Amino acid sequence: MRTRPLKVALLGCGVVGSEVARIMTTHADDLTARIGAPVELAGVAVRRPDRVREGIDPALITTDATALVKRGDIDVVVEVIGGIEPARSLITTAFEHGASVVSANKALLAQDGAALHAAAGEHGKDLYYEAAVAGAIPLIRPLRESLAGDKINRVMGIVNGTTNFILDKMDSTGAGYQEALDEATALGYAEADPTADVEGFDAAAKAAILAGIAFHTRVRLDDVYREGMTEVTAADFASAKEMGCTIKLLAICERAADGASVTARVHPAMIPLSHPLASVRGAYNAVFVESDAAGQLMFYGPGAGGAPTASAVLGDLVAVCRNRIGGATGPGESAYAALPVSPMGDVVTRYHISLDVADKPGVLAQVATVFAEHGVSIDTVRQQGKDGEASLVVVTHRASDAALTGTVEALRKLDTVRGVASIMRVEGE
Repeated sequence: MRTRPLKVALLGCGVVGSEVARIMTTHADDLTARIGAPVELAGVAVRRPDRVREGIDPALITTDATALVKRGDIDVVVEVIGGIEPARSLITTAFEHGASVVSANKALLAQDGAALHAAAGEHGKDLYYEAAVAGAIPLIRPLRESLAGDKINRVMGIVNGTTNFILDKMDSTGAGYQEALDEATALGYAEADPTADVEGFDAAAKAAILAGIAFHTRVRLDDVYREGMTEVTAADFASAKEMGCTIKLLAICERAADGASVTARVHPAMIPLSHPLASVRGAYNAVFVESDAAGQLMFYGPGAGGAPTASAVLGDLVAVCRNRIGGATGPGESAYAALPVSPMGDVVTRYHISLDVADKPGVLAQVATVFAEHGVSIDTVRQQGKDGEASLVVVTHRASDAALTGTVEALRKLDTVRGVASIMRVEGE
């Protein structure tokens, strides 16, 4: 066994970073046995050095992250500070000064993953980021290693625990969005500013990473269509239940039927109760993968939190340290396919549209005519009316998003349509 310890620099010591440091300390003997060499925490870069950090030698604390990654004796830099800068500069500096990197930074990887991979390759170093998507769930490594010989056609999942908790509460208790959000905040599942979660930004970054790995294509955050879930109502859940469905905020990455392009999107969707993702409750995550040879696979577990995310970070740390000892590097970026990313208008799926209409003869015929004129076939229609007011719920057969958008725009112009109350995609059938 190698006796010289592998030195690790930790950038960030918040919820995740503190757990990484704790596990490195409490599991030191096991990590040494698994890696084949001791692992030493050589420095911890923080913004607030005066904060008490139990179990961490105060002598390791520094506010100069750049000096830490430039030391030259650091083997692995663990980046858990998040955001774009200074994380991007620190990671590239780490490569330049001989360190490999383990990161949990989904936003940075979704925006600049190609450049970071290029920098790692140029300097012959590793870039691992299992913790960037779905917390403790082993997902990145199975996609880029275990399924490397297969053809992945679709990745669909719940990749944000906050939104799943909120939607699950709305489904199980009949609560409205704000009431469910307030409970999520009180329990610590939602941030004081939940925008990144509830508007789908967090999930979109993860979708970009997943699509890039699954389809061997560079997919950036800007390529991902995004809708939040703040407009989902109790009435939407009632309609979903009538269809034998529930509602989830899904990240969906798909290869086109002809294999010539891919799409990546995040939005609320109705899914049948029979689908495995429908039973994912609380703040848990799950990702459903469909491939040619392996068929259907599902990965499930806690998608956030200090200890679960630290588990993924430590798994990467072990792998990178083993590579370091062996004088090798793990898999880098695979973007050989270079498939175009199609716009949302090309996506084909089913739709659930709820309309507020006048309760008078001929309305249904007018609405049906608009759908027919835009090439969108109607599967079912449900109408309820009273005292001159009515609601009309239309569920379509599969159609392109562009065709559905045109249909809705035309419906809004009808005098008999007083409003489009809800539009939701139907997935997983």
